[in-house]
Amino acid sequence: MIKAEVDTIERISTGMSGLDDILGGGFDPERIYLVEGAPGSGKTTLALQFLLDGAKRGEKVLYVTLSESESELRLIATRHGWSLQGVSIFQFMPPETSLGPDQEMTLFHPAEIELGETTKMIFEKVREINPVRVVFDSLSELRLLAQNPLRYRRQILALKHYFARHGATVILLDDLTTDKKKARPDDKLINDISEGAEDDGMPAFKKKLTPAEIALVVKHLRTLQAK
Repeated sequence: MIKAEVDTIERISTGMSGLDDILGGGFDPERIYLVEGAPGSGKTTLALQFLLDGAKRGEKVLYVTLSESESELRLIATRHGWSLQGVSIFQFMPPETSLGPDQEMTLFHPAEIELGETTKMIFEKVREINPVRVVFDSLSELRLLAQNPLRYRRQILALKHYFARHGATVILLDDLTTDKKKARPDDKLINDISEGAEDDGMPAFKKKLTPAEIALVVKHLRTLQAK
């Protein structure tokens, strides 16, 4: 009975038919997914296609950007021949730029103030728009604001729980650095692809790909990383 109910859940299109086929129809709704890749690998393009698909369906969609400016996002869309009509863009402005003279003195660490203000402003925008689809760009900037792994992980969990309560399907973008590539051995990659990586929002592919096919995917990833 539980399996039958799960199989009847309507998936959300990624905006790309090929990726939808690989994922068995798209993303499971109301989940958080991590899209990780090197700069210039197409993360922003993928994210925009995801939101544009929702906008075409009449859904409220939101792009939260801590890295790309709104003008840069619109330029990317224009080069692909897309219009961002229907896509709400929230370009985050660092809190310190809006602080008045009477707000500059504080007993708190500046990083704590910036991180807290960032999260607060994001939550306020989500409450205002109530989007069905959200893109968060990017975790690299959030990691810089957090300054230590514990504070960063707490913020990720806060985002996850908040979006879960609001029923949104979320894509988190993150840069894949050289250090992170080296830190993930092939066995870990194979296991993540096969069993899924819940923390990263990666679904399990063991029912869609054979072990040999998964090994080929990992080999191909390593080839791309070496370039």
